[in-house]
Amino acid sequence: MDRAVGTSFLDQPLRARLCALLVLTSVLYAAHSEAAPGQEPAMTAQPIACPSGPLTQNCRGEDFDYFVSGDPRAPRSGTTRFGIILMGGGGYVEGAYRSLAERAGRGHIVVLRATADHSFDLDDGKLGPLFLGAWGPAISCQTFTFHSRAAAFDPRVIAALRRADGVFLAGGDQSNYVRYWKATPVQAALNALVKRAAPIGGTSAGLAILGHYSYTALDGGSLESKVAFADPLGSAVTLEDDFLHLRGLENVITDTHFSARSRLGRLIVFVARINRGQPAQRVYGVGVDERTAVTVEADGTARVVVGSEGSAWVVTLVGAKIILTRGLPFSTTHVQIVQMAPSSVLRLRSGLVEHPALASTARIEAGTAIADEPLKSLMMRDKVPPGEE
Repeated sequence: MDRAVGTSFLDQPLRARLCALLVLTSVLYAAHSEAAPGQEPAMTAQPIACPSGPLTQNCRGEDFDYFVSGDPRAPRSGTTRFGIILMGGGGYVEGAYRSLAERAGRGHIVVLRATADHSFDLDDGKLGPLFLGAWGPAISCQTFTFHSRAAAFDPRVIAALRRADGVFLAGGDQSNYVRYWKATPVQAALNALVKRAAPIGGTSAGLAILGHYSYTALDGGSLESKVAFADPLGSAVTLEDDFLHLRGLENVITDTHFSARSRLGRLIVFVARINRGQPAQRVYGVGVDERTAVTVEADGTARVVVGSEGSAWVVTLVGAKIILTRGLPFSTTHVQIVQMAPSSVLRLRSGLVEHPALASTARIEAGTAIADEPLKSLMMRDKVPPGEE
């Protein structure tokens, strides 16, 4: 303001100064929010509503929320490379995310999440800056957080998946993924991804659905091993065999948070349920510990990612006598359990592990595990820690 013809800012009454500050703040916020395409706009607790047309900035919608880093319209990566990244949850495995970005040719990454309500979480978009920075640099990263099945038919979501050089399925509740995506264009796009040699990865709930067979948690709970042992044919053992069909995982059911949540017992039940037909199928289980990842290669092998804090575990029941009776405890003989280290190699077609860290056998008698430690402790727990999701 010209001091010769007016008073200074400090000379104005308090109310006038406050009004001026509010106006200035609004102008600065509006200028900052109008981010150029490809830039990340400022996020607030109440983001803009998603438009009906193209998505160019973070927004909140009825069917999905959208977050973007980088420029999805930029020329795509020249080369992608096959790979499936299996992450156990409970924390980042930096090398696994970098591997996903590298296999995607550092091109366009799409992250999928889902919630059972319309809650909005700023953290849903936090992977974008990481893929453009420490894990990349990728050209772009778009995150779609699904709130309904309708989002799986939205042409903007499908276009992003078809253009993606790599896809990552975040954690949460896998029942939402099955409810929202099965028999939709999203399911078709995910199954087509690996066929065109683009990588896909998942952590926690995202890992749970990557195998040809999966535990869906459709009863609304998270199955404890002791419950599975007590009634292996009960309604809590919810399994799916017609969702994702990814090369290399045709004979696999996956499980997550493996050692920390004593899930060896339930994985044994899953494998028994799938293999009980006549003749028995040769399906095996792969459990992945927290802060641990496994990469599946184009040559049909799988390895634990260097830098993982835990292990992967392979469960087979070849030649076992399986006793499954509704309402009665589970029994089986000759459960083979193999622990994988970074030096181990899993041959996916056979389920055999070369250079295992541990190879042991166990049996289950009327719901009671007969096994040496540490396997016995991994089979069930008596109490769920408070606050565990």
